[in-house]
Amino acid sequence: MHGDTRDQSTLPTDVPDSPSTAEPPLPAPRTPRKATAAAPKKAAATSQRTAAAPKKTATARRTGATATTTPRKSPTRKTESDTVIGRIPVLDVSPIVDAGRRPAKAVVGERFLVSASVFREGHDAVNANVVLRDPRGRSGPWTPMRELAEGTDRWGAYVTPTAAGRWTYAVEAWSDPVATWRKTAAVKLPAGIDTALVLEEGAALLERAAAGVPKKDGRAHVLAAVDALRDPGLPPLSRYAAALAPEVTDLLARFPLRELVSASRPLPLQVDRERALFGAWYEFFPRSEGAVVDPSGVAPPISGTLRTAAERLPAVAAMGFDVVYLPPIHPIGRAFRKGPNNSLTAGPYDVGSPWAIGSPEGGHDAVHPDLGTIEDFDHFVAEAGALGLEVALDFALQCSPDHPWVNKHPEWFTHRPDGTIAYAENPPKKYQDIYPVNFDQDFDGIVKETVRILRYWMSHGVRIFRVDNPHTKPVNFWERVLADIARTDPDVIFLAEAFTRPAMMHTLGKIGFHQSYTYFTWRNDKAELTEYLTELTGDAAAWMRPNFFPNTPDILHEYLQVGGKNAFAIRAILAATLSPSYGIYAGYEQYENEPAHPGSEEYLDSEKYELRPRDWTRTDTLAPLLTAINRLRRRHPALQQLRGLEFHATDNPQILAFSKTARTEDGLEDRVITVVTLDPHHPQEATVTLDADGPLTVHDELTGATYTWGRHNYVRLDPAAEPAHLLTVRRNSL
Repeated sequence: MHGDTRDQSTLPTDVPDSPSTAEPPLPAPRTPRKATAAAPKKAAATSQRTAAAPKKTATARRTGATATTTPRKSPTRKTESDTVIGRIPVLDVSPIVDAGRRPAKAVVGERFLVSASVFREGHDAVNANVVLRDPRGRSGPWTPMRELAEGTDRWGAYVTPTAAGRWTYAVEAWSDPVATWRKTAAVKLPAGIDTALVLEEGAALLERAAAGVPKKDGRAHVLAAVDALRDPGLPPLSRYAAALAPEVTDLLARFPLRELVSASRPLPLQVDRERALFGAWYEFFPRSEGAVVDPSGVAPPISGTLRTAAERLPAVAAMGFDVVYLPPIHPIGRAFRKGPNNSLTAGPYDVGSPWAIGSPEGGHDAVHPDLGTIEDFDHFVAEAGALGLEVALDFALQCSPDHPWVNKHPEWFTHRPDGTIAYAENPPKKYQDIYPVNFDQDFDGIVKETVRILRYWMSHGVRIFRVDNPHTKPVNFWERVLADIARTDPDVIFLAEAFTRPAMMHTLGKIGFHQSYTYFTWRNDKAELTEYLTELTGDAAAWMRPNFFPNTPDILHEYLQVGGKNAFAIRAILAATLSPSYGIYAGYEQYENEPAHPGSEEYLDSEKYELRPRDWTRTDTLAPLLTAINRLRRRHPALQQLRGLEFHATDNPQILAFSKTARTEDGLEDRVITVVTLDPHHPQEATVTLDADGPLTVHDELTGATYTWGRHNYVRLDPAAEPAHLLTVRRNSL
């Protein structure tokens, strides 16, 4: 049973701060959500200084003050009343998944926004920072937060985990006495109000703050400002100006004087390897590669093998794909085997569906004899690895009537009153060649066997599994299985093929699936794409990572059926630039688009039920475009991110414009602007409006042309010749 069962109804110490410069604009704050009813009973800790505060210097001992440096540990002391809200309220921390019961997700090197509502009574200034802790509990230099929009009390900062594992993140808020004094002094000193007192208050504050500035980092600059504030020979405004000197301001931003420090509770963060977020997938059936089929049907077909399939790998790698995904490679049942085009009667030579798993030759831990042996599979994995490809294997937890489980574990299946086992159905569709598993008879036994099978294939080099129809199995089953695998092998990735209702799709992401198929295939106009991608790249990005497939062996959308070759190019560009993970099913590059019948999304002569060798010597294919797109994706970090997507206004609904932005390792901004037509039949024109302060030098990666763009930009796209602009912003224009 493949995809067409859709429902019909903490930081290491060497990690740098996120600087306040060279940052992309922080997003405007959303309307704050109400505080969750599951808020912790214990109070956020409140303290006059961090636990890592330095010993008092001679100056500090003289004044009785305490200054703080970059925090290494969040405060842990409880307030006397043990209230929920700390002395400085820190509320509605985001991202948060299931009120903090489950971890938010990121991958190594991924930047994401942490935000919170931070405020206090009265008019004194507050400030905030994010503390990341790595899997060993170590916190690194803090990340200062900024108010997202003035007067909103919503603060945010971008953070970046640097290693895989279970991290935590928390927000610390604190009273900022130096900022409060600056604000007061700016009003009183020019008016001549309490001049001497205001200057002495500032001197005392900066003297306290100097105690927290390491000598090697420039403590002398702060102490010089203290001396200036107390120098009666200088005019009052000159004394004040010394406290605002850039070097003083910079030091006190890095080593602030913090009072009434209040911390949110630590929230979990699961950091995975990069492939969990970014990668280009290519799906093909090994049995079709090298297959020999007699067009007359007289001679029996000869199946391709894993060895002949390995010969296809260099071409897949040359197109720039990262993952080669194989449908089930296990023995296929004979009972109720399906014939061509899903017919109920199979001929003697019909090969059946790979998703009808199990025969006397074995079950989920066996290789179909026609494909070869486990040694042949090992060879395939090794050849893929040598080309830089990872192998993803389909895991379909279902059985043919001939599967060994049917006799060995009859309790694992649902029996009807007449004693027969119920086959799989998704009315009006019927899958007579497949028995679904009943998880309510021997839950623990099925978990144990599932984990055993997964670990068997892991031992043969598989580190990625595409899971067939996980939404038809209990959520708590997957939670158990995925947790067991992650406990010892956190690098193993699971893609959920869950074309189902949103609640189930999102929950599967929350309980451990690393990626999910999505509704992208059915989002084809400008409004649909904009709305759906805004959802996927917003709050949902903390728990569900999309993988965009324009087609699958089950799904040939009408857009591809009627749009011709141009439609294939357009959908590939959209998938590859909107989502960091995308994939195609073999035949896409050859524009295969003939449905089984009008109104159907099934392919005519579907490869699910018969061998389908292809002529890979054809030159009229989409391979050059796919190669160019994948090369661009590898070169530009912006296209490797889910977050950071921004749509741009166009005055034509047939033209979609958006950009992705990321920061490179050298701290520069990487930006890719995509402008694509959605009309596969006719040329379209539009004006694209960017939020640009000045001219941008942009380079079209598809044509090689260079343009100067500004706020308003005219485009004309011909789907046959130039369906899109993929524009990279030149460094000198940033």
